[in-house]
Amino acid sequence: MNVSYQWLKEYLNLDEITPDALADKMSRTGIEVEDVFYGETGLKKIVVGHTLSVVDHPDSDHLHICQVDIGEGEPTQIVCGAPNIATGQKVIVALPGARIVGNAKIKKSKMRGEVSNGMICSLQELAFSENVVPKKYAEGIYILPEDAIPGESVFPILAMDDAILDLSITPNRADALSMRGVAYEVGAIYNQKPEFKDFALNEAADDTIENYLTVDVLAKEDAPIYTIRVIKDVKIAESPMWLQTKLMNAGIRPINNVVDVTNYILLEYGQPLHAFDYDRLGSKEIVVRRGNTGEELVTLDDKKQELTNEMIVITNGEKPVALAGVMGGLDSEIIDQTVTVALESAVFEPISIRKTAKALNLRSESSSRFEKGINKATVIEASKHAASLIAELTGGTVVSGVASKGELKAIDVALNITLERINGSLGTDITSSEVVAIFQRLGFGVNHADGLFEVVIPPRRWDISIEADLIEEVARIYGYNNLPSTLPKGRTTASSLSPKQRLVRHTRHYLEGAGLSQAISYVLTTTEKAQQFMLQESQPTLLDLPMTEDRSTLRMNLLSGLLDDVHYNIARKNQDVALYEVGRVFYHEEGRVLPIEEEHLAGVLTGLQVNNDWHGNGKPVDFFFLKGIIEGLLDTYGFTADISYQADQNRDGMHPGRTATILVGETEIGYLGQIHPLRAKEYDLKDTYGFEINLQKVLDSEKKPTIYQTIPKYPGMTRDIALLVDEAVTNQEITQLIEAKGGKYLADVHLFDIYNGDKIEAGKKSMAYKLSYLNPEATLVEEEVTLAFDKVQKALVETFHVVVR
Repeated sequence: MNVSYQWLKEYLNLDEITPDALADKMSRTGIEVEDVFYGETGLKKIVVGHTLSVVDHPDSDHLHICQVDIGEGEPTQIVCGAPNIATGQKVIVALPGARIVGNAKIKKSKMRGEVSNGMICSLQELAFSENVVPKKYAEGIYILPEDAIPGESVFPILAMDDAILDLSITPNRADALSMRGVAYEVGAIYNQKPEFKDFALNEAADDTIENYLTVDVLAKEDAPIYTIRVIKDVKIAESPMWLQTKLMNAGIRPINNVVDVTNYILLEYGQPLHAFDYDRLGSKEIVVRRGNTGEELVTLDDKKQELTNEMIVITNGEKPVALAGVMGGLDSEIIDQTVTVALESAVFEPISIRKTAKALNLRSESSSRFEKGINKATVIEASKHAASLIAELTGGTVVSGVASKGELKAIDVALNITLERINGSLGTDITSSEVVAIFQRLGFGVNHADGLFEVVIPPRRWDISIEADLIEEVARIYGYNNLPSTLPKGRTTASSLSPKQRLVRHTRHYLEGAGLSQAISYVLTTTEKAQQFMLQESQPTLLDLPMTEDRSTLRMNLLSGLLDDVHYNIARKNQDVALYEVGRVFYHEEGRVLPIEEEHLAGVLTGLQVNNDWHGNGKPVDFFFLKGIIEGLLDTYGFTADISYQADQNRDGMHPGRTATILVGETEIGYLGQIHPLRAKEYDLKDTYGFEINLQKVLDSEKKPTIYQTIPKYPGMTRDIALLVDEAVTNQEITQLIEAKGGKYLADVHLFDIYNGDKIEAGKKSMAYKLSYLNPEATLVEEEVTLAFDKVQKALVETFHVVVR
């Protein structure tokens, strides 16, 4: 929520408190201020101008030559292309040397041969969002009030010299979704009591509401209280500048003097209102009921909505005219010809409002407040204030009385708490008088006797209902930074990591050493993505009430979430990405209430493994680079069984010719390979490689004990061998045979070259290996190594019919 510092100053004395100091204090007492921004930041030399004459440019069909008074005695000439420029207007002028949005500098120039000494600006050119610019001025310049003085800065007129505090309001603090709620909060922080201006509601004695409307609510729980006031003889026009600027600074587009008042009251009280054109309702009856399945309503955004029986609707007795608490109907909106306004103020059932807004994708300022709760004590007061303002700004008259249904008593909540409980929870030594002072600063009633506090909470703080809430309030106002830092007390016991924790920690260290960065993806995803890249078959686990469709299903793989992360990076020009994640996946099993949880490891690589530099060209990630990382990781686990890789042509979402299943003995623990190009295209990715491993199976597998040995004292020997083999023979098969026949002193087998080209016959490839021999207890004898090496060559020839080169 955007909060105006100048508006807050209407309620509190903030003369000695800067906006930044206020933001810091609020953030440290429970309501985070994400940012403080000033509308005039980066802008300069922008003043009020008065158009003395406007004539068409002789060499253009849309440009105009304007003589503008900018308070310097002689008028200045400016060429302007705005369609709504006219003589006698007060406009926004950027002088030569001015800075506008985007740090663009305005210079003297010639446009089609005519001198232009500056620029006549729209609000968008002063960094106002398109969403808040009044529609009347959306395609042209903004017209300032008549009383604006030429030559003066426009920033005070447009309230751009105000500081806007961007509050991050948590759902439990919906009371702060209003200026009055924020004023109470700031008043508690600085020990001030906010003062709100009085208003007078003058009603016509000769005309009553009974002559206009009656109200009925079919189900009391849908609208515990529903009220309508009528204001007649109104004249629709633009709102005064003070009202427009308050709305724009809050992120709301000004519409007209009636609708703007309802939005102003929404911001001040947190009470949503809705204004109907009474004459367009087509009835003297308002009935609040549930919608009928198949009914339709065209809402204010000019979209046809199909209603259901879960939605609360406002009707004229026959057909819907508004979606309760969400959005009004187009057929009864306030228009320029409106003369009689029906003003609604009510309380609606929160769950129904939320379901309606979600089902129709119609999130609004009103629906968000009804969902989280409103101050029930000000429902009538907000209606009175709005009626008074509408009558004042439109010249209308408020009809006597209120058409209403239901009764809602806003009652205080009484809670008891002891001083011992407060200090015990916070670890403080706060005195009784300090606690009483804190409750009084918060505007709570409090009686204290013998360490027991009887606290009375007003309806405006409906979030406070239990003892723990009171403790939190004391902590906030006392200051979290004033709470003592203490070490835990009690007996300490020696502890160590569990085998699973050790495995996960080791895995993280290894992969980070290999150049991958850890990522944490959402556990919730779409049903489609949850079923991709699965290690085992399972039905998805769906949430009953998901926040969004994109977060409706528990994941059954980690890879799809990592691909989302890679897509996010690629979209922001980070082309070389290497990520891994350790996390849980969830499998659904018939008959179980809760899903089965498994710890998985997954990783994704794309882009270059070696960057371009003066030394050579970059090298892209490929299957073998990924396989090397996984081989190294699995070797460190120390499995007793052999690790092998089998070609996998049927893995969902993976390239059929560049994917392998990972086996430990006969147990499949995961897979690695290239993401299928079609699947990668769904994520807007190019060549991308990934893997996923079931860490639970890794943990359950038998492992060799770790044995530390001294560095060998004796030198080793090496032998190189180059083989011409069939293309179908794999490196894994050759390596396994060499290790089986290499003798007890064979320490390592390393493939250092592969060639497959024109220089050798078709269907063949050349592979070169280095065999390392070592005897840790004595110096190797040449004859021993030669004998072992000859056995390897013989076995290769007999088994794979190789040609030793």
